[in-house]
Amino acid sequence: MTADPIAETVASLLPRAQAELTELVAFQSVADPAQFPKSECEAAARWVADALHAEDFQDIAVLDTPDGTQSVYGFLPGPAGAPTVLLYAHYDVQPPLDLAAWTTPPFELTERDGRWYGRGAADCKGGFIMHLLALRALKANGGVPVNIKVIVEGSEEQGTGGLERYAEAHPELLIADTIVIGDAGNFRLGLPTVTATLRGMTLVRVQIDTLEGNLHSGQFGGAAPDALAALIRVLDSLRAEDGSTTVDGLSAEAAWEGLQYPEADFRKDAKVLDGVGLIGTGAVADRIWARPAVTVLGIDCPPVIGATPSVQAGARALISLRVPPGQDAAEATKLLAAHLEAHTPWGARVAVEQVGQGQPFQADISSPAYSSMAEAMRAAYPGEEMQSAGMGGSIPLCNTLAALYPEAEILLIGLSEPEAQIHAVNESVSPEELERLSVAEALFLVNYAASKTV
Repeated sequence: MTADPIAETVASLLPRAQAELTELVAFQSVADPAQFPKSECEAAARWVADALHAEDFQDIAVLDTPDGTQSVYGFLPGPAGAPTVLLYAHYDVQPPLDLAAWTTPPFELTERDGRWYGRGAADCKGGFIMHLLALRALKANGGVPVNIKVIVEGSEEQGTGGLERYAEAHPELLIADTIVIGDAGNFRLGLPTVTATLRGMTLVRVQIDTLEGNLHSGQFGGAAPDALAALIRVLDSLRAEDGSTTVDGLSAEAAWEGLQYPEADFRKDAKVLDGVGLIGTGAVADRIWARPAVTVLGIDCPPVIGATPSVQAGARALISLRVPPGQDAAEATKLLAAHLEAHTPWGARVAVEQVGQGQPFQADISSPAYSSMAEAMRAAYPGEEMQSAGMGGSIPLCNTLAALYPEAEILLIGLSEPEAQIHAVNESVSPEELERLSVAEALFLVNYAASKTV
């Protein structure tokens, strides 16, 4: 089958895809009931289940996972003897952050300047729509040539591991010959890319206490130990003078071999302010794909407005540590906790609590499925060859699936190219990228089925 009929079908389906993504983005499906009602996630799960039902999926189930969230599963049978491909996406999203900074409401899909804006448009509600488009295009052009399993997760962004634990307890559910994770993205808009590596992650809270209660800074300041000042010293110890991550005992010298990330391009993609330098040493690709990276995600302390002249009795922070392939996330967690404890000054009391953890992942891009994907992307992106790149983010489920199904090939594609600004305000998706990747996925399934019958 040539790309033309598939591409024509996908193009004709784009208005429907936009309407469906509008409905899906409208769910405020942040998997944290402290921020948004749990009912929003439950409604999004039902929407996904209904969409699978409309496409004639069988065995559709809304799975209650151990972390209290829901994942949606469905099975679409293919021809007898055909291989099985598992398609993954997630419907939960990051919080919208500063609502005032959004040009348009985060939970209203809005078309502007050739892109569709809304929380989850690219990460990863758009990924589920991409899967639907690919399957619909195949059904309209002779049928789906493989068995399809779909799993749509409900807590990927929170990193609480619900689907991982469920899969481990029900290993037969997601078994497949090949797994397509639709939660990555092209290195650049219009450049077809598979993601070869993912950094793992550990997430910890650190609490520092020094006093039984806040004290008047005039009466006691200068001798009374300030918990917020102690926390600032601890957090500063996690970086060298040049901004490199420095966790005692954790190596940070690895180099990335492969597609490089020019510094000028990175500055533009990251929207670094003029005159502000990048942090760390080595190539940009080394820093974001091959080395650990610490980020302070939040600090509990008095806001400037309403602050009183007080010495703080307690303070805490949420810290993320990204862990590159070749390092163990559990060991990194131990090293991070030990570092925080060792660098707490003045004998202050310190408590470190692990919140989340996921191992890094490295794909085998020499496997046969990658050849099928390279051919598909070549057709969907005329004049371009498939590239492989790293991704600094984490998808903990990848390692769980690799451990459960060591013979399965795992490919990572998706809509999260730099202009998408995932996890930031004004997240968006390129409809052209959605179109081309849907074509690529459909052609991949055709190519992969053919490769298994040769």
